[in-house]
Amino acid sequence: MSKEKTIVMTKGNPYKLILQFALPLMLGNIFQQMYTLVDTMVVGKGVGVDALAAVGASDWLNWMSLGMLSGIAQGFSIPMAQEFGAGHKEKLRKTIGNAIVLSAVCAVVLVVVLQTAALPVLKLLKTPEEILPTALLYIRIFFAGIPVSMAYNVLAATLRAMGDGKSPLYAMVVASITNIVLDIVFVIVLPFGVAGAAAATLIAQLVAAVYCYIALSRIGGLKLQKEDFIPKTYRIVHLLKLSMPLAFQNCIICIGGMIVQFVVNGFGVLFIAGYTATNKLYGLLEMAAVSFGYAISTYVGQNVGAEKFKRLRSGHIASLVVSLATSVVITTVMLFFGKVFIGMFLSGTVEEVEMAGEVAWRYLLFMSLALPALYLLYVYRSALQGMGNTLIPMLSGILEFIMRTGMVLGLTRLIGSDGIFWAEISAWIGAAVLLGISYYVIMAKKYKKEEATV
Repeated sequence: MSKEKTIVMTKGNPYKLILQFALPLMLGNIFQQMYTLVDTMVVGKGVGVDALAAVGASDWLNWMSLGMLSGIAQGFSIPMAQEFGAGHKEKLRKTIGNAIVLSAVCAVVLVVVLQTAALPVLKLLKTPEEILPTALLYIRIFFAGIPVSMAYNVLAATLRAMGDGKSPLYAMVVASITNIVLDIVFVIVLPFGVAGAAAATLIAQLVAAVYCYIALSRIGGLKLQKEDFIPKTYRIVHLLKLSMPLAFQNCIICIGGMIVQFVVNGFGVLFIAGYTATNKLYGLLEMAAVSFGYAISTYVGQNVGAEKFKRLRSGHIASLVVSLATSVVITTVMLFFGKVFIGMFLSGTVEEVEMAGEVAWRYLLFMSLALPALYLLYVYRSALQGMGNTLIPMLSGILEFIMRTGMVLGLTRLIGSDGIFWAEISAWIGAAVLLGISYYVIMAKKYKKEEATV
């Protein structure tokens, strides 16, 4: 956990740097998805289809909380990456200290708001009465652990801003092992049901947060002092200006997802179970995109901070090539082995498994074929965020909301449940187009300005 783990991305081959940074994060995401999948498999196989549906009914609420935490952390990491790239360690320490204080305040506010909203929202989504108590219990435990999730997200984002993708990987390896062991103990050995699965995940995240904190404390020149935690108005305002649009972006996307869940709930428990099974696989589809996104954001942020703007173009080309190639590989794997993965989540009578499995496979097929659009979305959004532009990513989140909700509410009336699947990929494509056009317009202006000053 020394400073050798950090990667300076202001010099060297962009392809090598992006892959060197992203691959450990990708492995970390694999472990994170592993314990998410184990949660689902243990609940689905060990408790039953109703329990799996209950977990699925609360998914979007859970993702909304995690999305807001992730957005806040990503916003905080933007000035960190820029200050690290510029070599301003004193400013970096103060930014980290103020970010930690602000994170604690945000966590408390989110716990109060989300715990209050949990039951009304689940009812608003027309969660079936037979699974409502279980869904509510599951989501309340998750919301109680928001401070733990916030700590992990902010600490991991801080490490990534300095080019350290290995420590978050090691944190996830330890957390995954912890979660899998506790899942077996809490759900199978001690039959705590979905509450046990939720508790196991939170304990695992606590382990990951502690590991990241230790890793951060061992980076040379970054030992935080008491004065670094003193809130400075201008610094707090700057952090909020960067993080709140991203938190709102993730929130509005998840609200759109809740509206989709509302429509999904109207198709019955077996449809919910199949939809949930594929949503759990969504993490596997997306994990490389998330990793490349972090790499691109850090690459751009460090080079902007170092004022090496010419490296942005070569980094962008590298990110497009590796991201699209990866999306094609993942699509191919899912087309050949998707049904095998789906079967891991479902149990019940032969008829129940067949019906839920058919829904899951059709949804997975739609998402897999449209995966390149999702990866383009991450490339352009992350590049803009690295530049410090969080407004356009927020607008892309609003567009996702409009596309997803408009399509799901309109198409399901015309073509039935397939409208749900079309809504998801339409949201990806719409956001990717907006972000791509915006990126090229901004970069064209930047290059024109640079040429005029030469």
